[in-house]
Amino acid sequence: MNKMDNKAFKNAVDLLVKEKGIDEEVIYSAMELALTSAYKKNYNSLSNVRVDINRETGEIKVYSFKTVVDRSLEDKFQKFSDIDFENMDEEDEDGGAVLPFIYDEKIHLTLEEAREIVPDIQIGDTIEEEVTPKDFGRVAASTAKQVVIQKIREAERNVIIDEFNDKQDEMVVGMVEMEDVRNYYIDLGKTQGILPKTEVIPGETIQMGSSIKVYITKVDNNSKGPIILLSRNHYGFVKRLFELEIPEINEGIILVYSVAREAGNRTKIAVYSENERVDAVGSCIGERGSRINRIIEELHGEKIDVIEYSNDAATFIANALSPAKNVRVFVTDEKNKEALVVVDDENLSLAIGKKGLNVRLAARLTHYKLDIKTYEQAREEGINII
Repeated sequence: MNKMDNKAFKNAVDLLVKEKGIDEEVIYSAMELALTSAYKKNYNSLSNVRVDINRETGEIKVYSFKTVVDRSLEDKFQKFSDIDFENMDEEDEDGGAVLPFIYDEKIHLTLEEAREIVPDIQIGDTIEEEVTPKDFGRVAASTAKQVVIQKIREAERNVIIDEFNDKQDEMVVGMVEMEDVRNYYIDLGKTQGILPKTEVIPGETIQMGSSIKVYITKVDNNSKGPIILLSRNHYGFVKRLFELEIPEINEGIILVYSVAREAGNRTKIAVYSENERVDAVGSCIGERGSRINRIIEELHGEKIDVIEYSNDAATFIANALSPAKNVRVFVTDEKNKEALVVVDDENLSLAIGKKGLNVRLAARLTHYKLDIKTYEQAREEGINII
């Protein structure tokens, strides 16, 4: 490249470093490797070349180099063109063919020849010669464009990955940009997230161009770029909504023990506070349900049971089976987390719930396997309920 081209290239690199935050040395090193490959391809060169880019001026030069070898081995040298590879029968101890030392005047110099150029040069040193072609600027310009585009893409990808890796399992707000048969595509600012239609709340309608809260379930980086997977039916989505709407949770005054959810139907969330003066459940519900109603509205009417967590397993399980009342719980196997739940006839259907939903969510919430029986069933099975 001429001086004007060198200056333009240098300015382009400086701008890229400033705007995209890419390390200058990363760009230059990638350019040198790419230009070395381009030189070999376009000028039929062997491997003994390197490309150097002046970091101050942007000037590009190509150098070939030859390695200095010992003249005492000259009788063992063979010109590459004289080697009969097909009839080589010498083998090493493992039975593999032994290649003779190949002397190639294109990449080797004897010590005597080298010292005519550099008097104090030693065996193993190299001698370089500039071989920059006059038309190399055209190849360099084309290669530079490709490298710069690649580095910009890599930089943008890394920025996105760095930003969203920290946001996995967090809730963000985006705009519904487009959809296809399987997914909605959510504009998250620097990138686009994928909200599969299987991950929306059952029955909800999503409008193009609308603002939407979504939960980041996975951040993946593959050859096509970063993939941000989103959800609105994940139980973590409800947890983040509570953190958003309930200041005491966000501040750590109220703690969330666990969440169990069947999106579109019901969610149970267990909360508690280490401060005895704080009513964890009441704070989450708010005056006349003001706080919980905002969350229910976001979930399109999904029912929410706010449960008080207790470190006493039997009490916690009884709370989790709300709205059922008069529930008696017996932990039958603490190690394997199994419990017997006994209720009266009036509360049996409430404890189990429609299609077993209530007991299923209670089991997930408490991490216990629950066996529900009426008093009569328990007595018939010989279980003594005092």
